[in-house]
Amino acid sequence: MCLILFAWQVHPRYPLVMAANRDEFHARPAAAADFWPQEPELLAGRDLQAGGTWLGVTRSGRFAAVTNYREPLAPEVPLERSRGELVRGYLAGGDPPATHARAVLRAGSAYRGFSLLLGTRQALVQVSNRQDAAEDVGAGCHGLSNHLLDTEWPKVKSGRARLQSLLGGERVEPEALLALLADRSTAPGEMPAAVGADEPRRHLMNHFFIVSPDYGTRSSTVLLLERTGAVEFVERRFAPDGSETGTSRFLL
Repeated sequence: MCLILFAWQVHPRYPLVMAANRDEFHARPAAAADFWPQEPELLAGRDLQAGGTWLGVTRSGRFAAVTNYREPLAPEVPLERSRGELVRGYLAGGDPPATHARAVLRAGSAYRGFSLLLGTRQALVQVSNRQDAAEDVGAGCHGLSNHLLDTEWPKVKSGRARLQSLLGGERVEPEALLALLADRSTAPGEMPAAVGADEPRRHLMNHFFIVSPDYGTRSSTVLLLERTGAVEFVERRFAPDGSETGTSRFLL
């Protein structure tokens, strides 16, 4: 269960403070975050199975992130298009977030369920092919897991509050955000049975950081956009046992 926590237009220095965990099957190959040879403005990790990405930013501060929409009772329809291409397509283009979101909605039936964030320093839109319309994101601390924006799942609710507590200083420290993402305790409350897993699996899903033999937190990412135009991007990667395997830092 991926988790994206972000503060939008809250901090005087940063229009965006984002901290995100990518949870995925360990068998799915991925490349560490870097600039893409074919898209030299695009900084992101890469899904080596389908070719897209889950979260990325450009040198100009254009950013996007996607999560899968969990719907366990939906039939497995064979769709060829990867949800990771939604992030790549926006970052490689130039349309405003709202314009691109409308195009995403028109093409939404070609993908399994997703929730997508599309932004610049001035505008942020959330769009899902499980909703009828794209929406501007209001100022505040928000959370997105494998459902819709700000669904009141325990780790989303807890994560928003904990993110807010880290925004009081003049500077937001990436290591503090990474420590939040690395917390292996269980968020207060229970995941709803509707997520479609047995009780032990729901308990596992309710962790910010997931460790299990076949599925877990593969990477943590911090993205800070400054009003001056600066971009800070940090990615920390993990092995199946939860041990750190590497950290990449970029200042743009």
